[in-house]
Amino acid sequence: MIKVAILDDYQNVFQQFVDLKKLSGKYEIKIFSESFQDEADAINRLKNFNALLIMRERTPITKNLIDNLSNLKFIITSGLRNKSIDLDAAKKRKIIVSGTESNLNPTPELTWALILGLARNLKEEIDNMYQGYWQTSIGVELKDKILGLVGLGKVGSQVAKIGKAFGMQVMAWSENLDLNNCKELGVLPCSKEDLVINSDFLSIHVQGGERYKNCITIKEMDKMKKTAFLINTSRGHIINEDDLIIALSTNVIAGAGLDVYENEPLSENNKLRFLPNALLTPHIGYVTAENYNIYYSQMIESLEACVNKKPIRLIE
Repeated sequence: MIKVAILDDYQNVFQQFVDLKKLSGKYEIKIFSESFQDEADAINRLKNFNALLIMRERTPITKNLIDNLSNLKFIITSGLRNKSIDLDAAKKRKIIVSGTESNLNPTPELTWALILGLARNLKEEIDNMYQGYWQTSIGVELKDKILGLVGLGKVGSQVAKIGKAFGMQVMAWSENLDLNNCKELGVLPCSKEDLVINSDFLSIHVQGGERYKNCITIKEMDKMKKTAFLINTSRGHIINEDDLIIALSTNVIAGAGLDVYENEPLSENNKLRFLPNALLTPHIGYVTAENYNIYYSQMIESLEACVNKKPIRLIE
């Protein structure tokens, strides 16, 4: 019987989207609802499994992990790319890696939840309401403010459209910015420095990887308006976290809205948790019922295809 591990089912909802009874007799399935203590713990607990069904950007599937899981044959991830999988190591071991489709709209929607939350001081006002206070802050309007986007791909473009609907001026920069896309969306292309200096809300929408690691550091934050807000729903390492903590602690910028972090889950004692001008969510940009339905159903579909030696949605 094929042994299957469902990793990082944080909300313990896999069984809500997949009927385990239909899989019994063919697969021996174990659900892991919490993250592993470290890689050694992951190796020890996963060493007998033939297939890993994973949520991207949760447990890293490193070369060391792959090399130490001698029974592993299949890795199925949510989404059609996952930079936390060492694909070269998997290929060397002849492990099949495949993925699923994904809805793109949840991340832009959460981006705007963070922007609106920052603009209207929702964290402070909601907390104060429960403590008996009434109107303790003054918000800002979005109309005529400048929305700066690092990245104008599929997600960034959706964020730009919503910004325009709010009556904002939208600027964008990336190392491979599509000028035709800028023209179609009515977005002003600019240099990185101009983006940083002029943005009232600076939002990150580029892929992870070394290219954009530490793209925003204290150097950039020092150039931002003191009234500006920084938003990241992309990848944690794009913003230097230590520098961001300094900037928020010393009011170099007005605040930050974050859904992603350098190390996840975010540790209980991380200083970001204690900053009043940090609006934090636990990497829920893609966490919707609609997306989970796609992820888990297609993970099983991909697993079945792999077992039948007709793999689909291969990631190479």
